[in-house]
Amino acid sequence: MNILKTIKAVAEETRLRLTHLLIHYEFNVNEIASVMEMGQPRISRHLKILTESGLLTSRRDGSFVYYQTIRDDKTRYLLDFINQTNSQPQFTRDLDRAQTVLKERKNRTRQFFNAVAEEWDHLKQDVFGNFDFGAVISGRLTFCETAVDLGCGTGELMAALRKKAGLIIGVDSSARMLELARQRLSPEDETFNLRLGEMEHLPLKDRETDAAVINMVLHYLPLPESGIREAARVLKPNGQLIVTELDKHHQESIRKTFGGPWLGFEADEIGRWLGEAGFRITETEQFSVNYGLTINLFVAQKKEQP
Repeated sequence: MNILKTIKAVAEETRLRLTHLLIHYEFNVNEIASVMEMGQPRISRHLKILTESGLLTSRRDGSFVYYQTIRDDKTRYLLDFINQTNSQPQFTRDLDRAQTVLKERKNRTRQFFNAVAEEWDHLKQDVFGNFDFGAVISGRLTFCETAVDLGCGTGELMAALRKKAGLIIGVDSSARMLELARQRLSPEDETFNLRLGEMEHLPLKDRETDAAVINMVLHYLPLPESGIREAARVLKPNGQLIVTELDKHHQESIRKTFGGPWLGFEADEIGRWLGEAGFRITETEQFSVNYGLTINLFVAQKKEQP
């Protein structure tokens, strides 16, 4: 990296704000323009300079291009210095507006699930066919006192996990999904506990559960790694986490069917998030389903705290 070129790139107010914003979030150009209250052409010009300097990377997802900072041995110290300059009022205002943009994303996801809740199980059947998530996940879940299904939807997986845990907690952001889960799971059965909440701010205490499952949920999160970090927070040391997610694909029709901003993820990417959150991967496997799609499965264990 040409360090002089990099320093010169951020030595301008707008690009410094952009870099600080993208240390914390991944946004597309329209979202960045909204946060920074600037025109898209101006934002695009500055993004190009920062990308060419080696500070930003971009990825195309459908019709959108998303940007975030590159954190490696060459950029880490500069990014840490910029991030620690948090007394700048404009930085604070940018992050506050970023929360508004993320809230709009979450509201769209919540509205989507409330609208499709009644036909959700049928939609899954069309794409995943006879693939049995319950059998695959419960077969790998160790017996425990408490397990949590993060993004439980209509409760189908919770029912399958019944024999593996004394208490199964289901968390979902859609009130309608939870209502259907209550209909599926007997309200009198104390094995199940349903809670309304967001993946990024789970309604669970630190170290509350022995095991957690994130089943086909990460692609709905604005910052997927934040869901894995929250799972780490609520898990006890040595607790088990099972993650399933679509491998990276390019089928816009699947996004329209299932919603969410992401077209799956590379397995290495999820593996990196797990490692950064303090997990040790104990098993990975891939499964083929309909429409040429692939499901990646990860079984991981939370490392003991030093």
